[in-house]
Order: sequence, then structure tokens, then C-alpha cells
Amino acid sequence: MTSEKSVIPHSTFHIAILSLVLLAACGDFMEPVESTPEPTAYEFNYWLLNHTYLYEAELKNLPAVGDSIPLLYSALEDRYTRYYPPSKSEAAESHMNTSIVEGELGMEYMIVIEEGQISNYPIIISRVYADSPAGRANVPRFGRILEANGISLAGPESKIIYDSIVDYSAEIFLKVFFSDSIYHFDLIKEDVYTPTVFLDTISSVTFITITEFKSSTSDRENGTFGELKAYIDSTSNTPAPRVLDLRNNPGGLISQCLSAADLFVKEGVLSSRKFVTFAPDGKRDIRTSTNIAKSGDSGENGKFIMLANRASASCSEIFIAALKEQGTIPLAGETTFGKGIGQSQWKTIEGGFAVITNLEFFTPKGNSYHKKGINPDYPCSGSPTRNCALEAIGHLFGSENPAKANRDFQNLSTERQAVQNILLTSKDASPVTKSNLMTGGALDTLINHVNYPYTP
Repeated sequence: MTSEKSVIPHSTFHIAILSLVLLAACGDFMEPVESTPEPTAYEFNYWLLNHTYLYEAELKNLPAVGDSIPLLYSALEDRYTRYYPPSKSEAAESHMNTSIVEGELGMEYMIVIEEGQISNYPIIISRVYADSPAGRANVPRFGRILEANGISLAGPESKIIYDSIVDYSAEIFLKVFFSDSIYHFDLIKEDVYTPTVFLDTISSVTFITITEFKSSTSDRENGTFGELKAYIDSTSNTPAPRVLDLRNNPGGLISQCLSAADLFVKEGVLSSRKFVTFAPDGKRDIRTSTNIAKSGDSGENGKFIMLANRASASCSEIFIAALKEQGTIPLAGETTFGKGIGQSQWKTIEGGFAVITNLEFFTPKGNSYHKKGINPDYPCSGSPTRNCALEAIGHLFGSENPAKANRDFQNLSTERQAVQNILLTSKDASPVTKSNLMTGGALDTLINHVNYPYTP
């Protein structure tokens, strides 16, 4: 596993203590020296931006004196650099680093259209999270929801009715039709750590959808990497080609996407970066670093392709570039977003939370993709749907027997066929989801404010 943790230098602090000891010993010969005053919240954030922000030419726009920290951050052009006040800092940190969703049942659904019309009872459960109220109650995937809290969900208004019931009720009673039987479930909403890795089998091909890269998900300790590793390890002998679906994946934590990429790359550079930080003496410093793959992971010998679109961004592009250039795993779809910069997270002295752009990334071969994106090896003729990925697999690995695929499809339930058809033709990796959206990109390891080498 490739991971990275920023370390705050302590040398300035130790020098200061040593100086005080020497001054005390020489008290008969020297006048007392005034210590550096504690900075105000504004002064500290001004210092932090000047010592870590990537685009040095913009720093002249920062007002040196002021009392509004949000206005200070807004003076910079980069839209990813932002500040959260103490009242919102904890929620922002949790939102960026975990997949927790407050007040959830733990399931997703789709609206089924049949012959151009919304079908009767159109809400079909498309995914159920194992560690959630729905998962623990064994709510069936591909079940059709008939009622919620005693209210019928038949007809075109069913989605509006269902969402209203779920949004404003703490306890939900569901009536579900599944496999020719009717089931009743009593569910109480709770905070749910949602998965970020999902599996769907379509036309006998397994699609591994990675929605984002976070450190704490349904796998609380290892996050997205842990979810993906568990699946890859359990299917290491699978000979059939599989699809890594990264469409609409906005990114996440750098340590997560690098560790995930390492599962598929035997050796060589995974990613390199240039970044701005502060030296032990408190001065602005520019450094470089490289992440190297380790061998021996289960994904290194499997057959895979990747599927991406214009909304595949940031940390997902780090993952894509590593597999494409070093893992020789082809990319289908369309050119990715092109966010080749990253941010570090900082807890500030007043209890705020700052996200500052201070990193620029390069592919394993040293190429910049910022504002350019990563081009596919197999461009889709139309929208980058799962159909495009199946075409790419047929082109690269040979087509499966279409008669067998059709028989497998016909053996599915009506509900499962409907969900599979939506998944196959949708432009999104997850057409209907109630998970929260990532507002960051490539985010570096969290750094605490203790022992900053602050110098005014």
C-alpha cells in the first residue's frame, strides 16, 4: 500500500526553547528578548497561504491586513482553495475524508421506464449497502417498492412521494415485491458509511464501479482501497476481462487512489508531483516526490479495461494514468476532466479548516495532464456508456457468444432486466444515488496545526 503522511517540522520550536535556556543562563549580561507574539487568525491564514499556495504570482493579491478570512481566500483565483470557519470545519473534514451520509436507509433505487412510459410501481431497488438499516433487514436488491409508510407508490408521481417520505420520516415502513412474494420492512434511518466500490454483472462482464476515493467508507479502516482490495483478492483467479468504471468519479484522497492503483501495477512509478510546503525555518519551499509501485498484488495479472468520461477528475486521473502507462490497462470512454493539481488540508489555529492548492501531478512518464485530461485508447463513438466498454472488451479480448449472453439476460427477473438495461445505457456510473458528492479533488493527508514554524 502506498501512503503518504505530512510531517510538521519541530526544529524551530526546539531552537526557541534552547535560546530561552541560554538567555536565562546569561541573564546578568543581556537584556530580555521579546518572544514572537501569537498571530491572529487572519495573520496566520495569510502566512499559511503565502507559504503553501501553488501559484506564487497570485500571492501579491492577498491583503496583508484584514479581519475577514473568507475574503482573504477569495482573493485567489483557484476555485479549489477554500476556507471553512470553525462552525463548519468538522463537517467539511468529515465530508471530504469519509463517505458518511446522515439519516440514510442504505439503499439506492431506479425509476423504470417501460415502452416509453413510467411503469406501474416504477421504483426498483438497485443497490443495498450491507452495513445499513436496509442491509441488516435483508431488503432485496431488485425488489420493487409498492408502498412506503402505507402510501402507494404506483404511477408517475411515485418518485416525488417516496423521496418526500424518506426525507421527512425517521422510520420507514416498506412493502416490497420480490421473486413473486411480498415482504414488509420496518427501517429506522441512521448515519451510514456508504460503500464506494460497487459490482454489477452485465452481459456476463463484471463492472467494478469506483465512485470516489475516501479514507473511511463501508471499510472504516482502509476506505476505498480496502473495499477494492477485498474484491480483487477474492477474485484473483478470474480469467475473464473486467471493467473498472470511473465515470463521474471526482477524486478524493491521494493516498487512497495511489494505493488502489498499486493493486494493478507491478513496478515502476505510479505518480510524481511538485509541491509547495514550508522548510524547517518557516520559509516557503518547493519540493518533488515520486510514488513507486510494489509487486505482489492480486490485480497485477488480471484482465481489465477502464471506463471514464469528462467528469472523471483529479485523484481518479492519478489512478487512470498509473494503470494506463504502467499497468498497460487500456482506457475506454472519452478524455477525462484534466485536474492535475491537488490540495492539502489544514486545521488552522482558530479551529477553521483550510483546503489549499499546493500540488501539481504528473503521469508515470512525466506528462502533465492539467487542463488537458487523459485521452482514451478506445474512444466511444457516442456517450461513454457501459455498452462502449463491452465493445472495447470485444475489440481487445474477443467477443463473448451473443446467444449465451441473451439467454443469461432472459433468465433474469423483470426487475433485474430493467435495472440492467438502465445500467447498460446510462451515461453515469450510478444513475440514481443518494450518496453525498465530493467537493474536493486530489486531497493530501490531513495536517494538524500543532508546532507550525510560524514566523511573521
